[in-house]
Amino acid sequence: MTTTQTPTVPTEPLDVRPTPLALLLLGREADPRSERGVECPGDLPAPSDPDLVARARAAKARLGGKVFILGHHYQRDEVIEFADVTGDSFKLARDAAARPDAEYIVFCGVHFMAESADILTSDAQQVILPDLAAGCSMADMATAEQVAECWDVLADAGVADATVPVSYMNSSADIKAFTGRHGGTICTSSNARRALEWAFEQGEKVLFLPDQHLGRNTAVRDMGLSLDDCVVYNPHKPGGGLTAEQLRAAKMILWRGHCSVHGRFSLESVEDVRARIPGVNVLVHPECKHEVVTAADYVGSTEHIIKMLDEAPAGSAWALGTELNLVRRLAAAHPDKQIVFLDKTVCFCSTMNRIDLPHLVWTLESLADGKLVNRIQVDEETEHFAKLALEQMLALP
Repeated sequence: MTTTQTPTVPTEPLDVRPTPLALLLLGREADPRSERGVECPGDLPAPSDPDLVARARAAKARLGGKVFILGHHYQRDEVIEFADVTGDSFKLARDAAARPDAEYIVFCGVHFMAESADILTSDAQQVILPDLAAGCSMADMATAEQVAECWDVLADAGVADATVPVSYMNSSADIKAFTGRHGGTICTSSNARRALEWAFEQGEKVLFLPDQHLGRNTAVRDMGLSLDDCVVYNPHKPGGGLTAEQLRAAKMILWRGHCSVHGRFSLESVEDVRARIPGVNVLVHPECKHEVVTAADYVGSTEHIIKMLDEAPAGSAWALGTELNLVRRLAAAHPDKQIVFLDKTVCFCSTMNRIDLPHLVWTLESLADGKLVNRIQVDEETEHFAKLALEQMLALP
């Protein structure tokens, strides 16, 4: 009798192992510095539950004015439906601060956004993140320890005293606090130029965290600096992979970070959409690569993109280089215009999409039952210095 042996399948073919970042994005691991866990301390409703919408409405009605729900533009439609306000990260944090009567701020976004809301709201308010694993890959590319080491490298090169940190809103509370401690400012994609102009009035150089593309595009495209004025600090290389001479010669020291969504758009994407749609207007976010921004017709923040589409003439064609949920929502809102995603490949913000209707229902029902869940709370010292940096941004001319 002939027996056939079943071949053994290797558990890790080609010795490919998931990186910590990949595990974080998949929701299987947590970064203790930026994430507070990946599991809800309770049972989530099933995504197939036909009563989810009714349950969300009922729980929100029970809470009444005690709850204020914030929905980021990149959120799913099923979540946006229950948002009291929508916007980008900083607008939403300010909206939360403007509602001191709301006991619970449910932030349907990602972790750094909820941290910013906690910093800007009163001690009587409690900020809730429906899924604690909803992080931001860009924000996670700069840790407090890495940035402190970078500052030591700048000091050893003799340039720290002449360097002003400017940190993007898309950064952790720890990075915002570092910025405040060293006399810097926070910026958004809308006011990055103003922030850099202010910083160069304070010092000779800027350390821009954590998105290299926004820093480079603002300095070169908007302010007239050259690419040679920019160097990229890689936290995974000794000394950032830069010599002291390079640091002394540079005006913009860019952190090696990027947005996982906006960073995927390429020059080929732009060329392809122009070939497919004659007369198309290419509008991209400044987190895109420099060559993409250079090839685009228009560049702007999320709020600017929305405004441009609202004001665009009927019959015009647009290819948008930004997150797909927003692109789809804009296309649905403007049926008189042709609006397409810049890239052929579907790409949502994977961590933003962790906030779904089951997590929102679980959060609202828990709060309505008197159970505080998934609170985001920044410690007092970090909050103090992060608030200094945020207030400096608000004071920009």
